[in-house]
Amino acid sequence: MRRLLVVVMVMGLWGQVRAQSTGWPVGPGHEVLMLWPQGAPGVNTTTGPEADTSTATSERIAGGTVVRVGNVSVPTLTLFAPKTPSNGVAVVVFPGGGYNILALDLEGTEVCDWLVSRGITCAILKYRVPDTGPYPKSDEALQDAQRAVGMVRAHAAEWKIDPKRVGVLGFSAGGNLAATVSTHYETRLYARVDAADDLSCRPDFAVLVYPGELTMTEKGFALSPDIPVTKETPPTFLVQAEDDWAHVENAVMYFLALKGVGVPAELHVYSQGVHGYGLRRTKLPVTGWPDLVDVWLKTIGVTAAAK
Repeated sequence: MRRLLVVVMVMGLWGQVRAQSTGWPVGPGHEVLMLWPQGAPGVNTTTGPEADTSTATSERIAGGTVVRVGNVSVPTLTLFAPKTPSNGVAVVVFPGGGYNILALDLEGTEVCDWLVSRGITCAILKYRVPDTGPYPKSDEALQDAQRAVGMVRAHAAEWKIDPKRVGVLGFSAGGNLAATVSTHYETRLYARVDAADDLSCRPDFAVLVYPGELTMTEKGFALSPDIPVTKETPPTFLVQAEDDWAHVENAVMYFLALKGVGVPAELHVYSQGVHGYGLRRTKLPVTGWPDLVDVWLKTIGVTAAAK
């Protein structure tokens, strides 16, 4: 009886650890990788257990609910593999949420469902929140992003992807994170963990959807010096609405900085759309942005052009 009690207690503890490690139920059939097998570096900013923070009164998007996961202290990569043969492209998705929560369905699973339908391998990064960005306010979210891109390249053979066609796609704060890892990749912000950290964490391309906190509002929306664009910054696609409360200047000024150093970039600005629509289609034209990304990936040679 005592042995049985010990087994039950151990199994119960393992269930708690496993729940804390994966946190959000993505459903069966998806490989989930721990970013930091020995524990994440840096500061733990959580104040309670990881959980969906949405309530009955939370804002709905295009008539649907949103999973808003908070208190993430155990970052993971969740793999979505194409059911059809992979075209060799991989994208790491950074959900948004103001570096406080992560909109893991609106700006995560729904994005991966779209990408895999195009033959693209998708990995959702559940990075640490709350209060882990924008860099250099703290290192934690950028550490997670750097580690994630290297890990995807480390699995290139297993996942049947081209390590030279690994991009990032981010929304809102995730768009900020995508720009940050696009401009901070030469030096890891953490001690080497394994061979994945010997591989480049520079994305080969980036998609930024309604990005935030790339500019300084108090200085006429000048691009932040914490986003040091150079000629080595990856090709970037940007989309944002003029009426976005997060300020359309974020996309515009980042685009102009890329243009100024000769980096291929494409910018789409719409008059209406506000913020936080993800891939959910509405009557507003801005929600057709995924079709534009399909064309852009062909234009820059990441995916094959139609014959």
